[in-house]
Amino acid sequence: MQTQLPADIESSSSTPQQETVMETSQGLTRPDRKTIEKNRRIHMKALYSKLLSLLPTPSSQQEGVAVTLADRLNEAINYIKGMQEMLERMQKRKRQLTGSAGTASDVAAASRSPKIDVQDLRSGLRVIVVSSPCDHHLIFCEVVRVLEAEGVDIITASYAVVGDRAFHTIQSLAPKSGTGEADQVMERLKKAIHA
Repeated sequence: MQTQLPADIESSSSTPQQETVMETSQGLTRPDRKTIEKNRRIHMKALYSKLLSLLPTPSSQQEGVAVTLADRLNEAINYIKGMQEMLERMQKRKRQLTGSAGTASDVAAASRSPKIDVQDLRSGLRVIVVSSPCDHHLIFCEVVRVLEAEGVDIITASYAVVGDRAFHTIQSLAPKSGTGEADQVMERLKKAIHA
């Protein structure tokens, strides 16, 4: 915002006293340069203090050696650069770990999906199911339900949990309908469990 000065004041050379008088006559007060510089120095000192409080104590300061402001600023710059490099390395490592964890979890999920094997014996069928231990009871119930729906009489059923696997073995009598029953039972079991 510019103010218009009277012509006689504009043409005359002004001393600092005249400026102060000129500014006060218009109602504006402006601090002199000395006060502005003093305030700037106080502000910069506060900013330096805040910056240095964020940094670890340098070894030179621990020994009692006087450190100049320029040296402390250089230490701050080096510290910040070191922290940026460390952050980049950690982010890269995180991306690698999350990428490999995603791949590992996909492999684990695929390997934990139940495996079913139906063997056709002369006297009946043997169904072997390998699943994860957390859902092996549900899978066992589903296998029994499908076998009973197919008209298979279950003789024995057993299971064992070893590590992160549950093994079910179900022995049954031969189905009444005859040959090709093992393949049909296998397909029904796969549909029921993987659905």
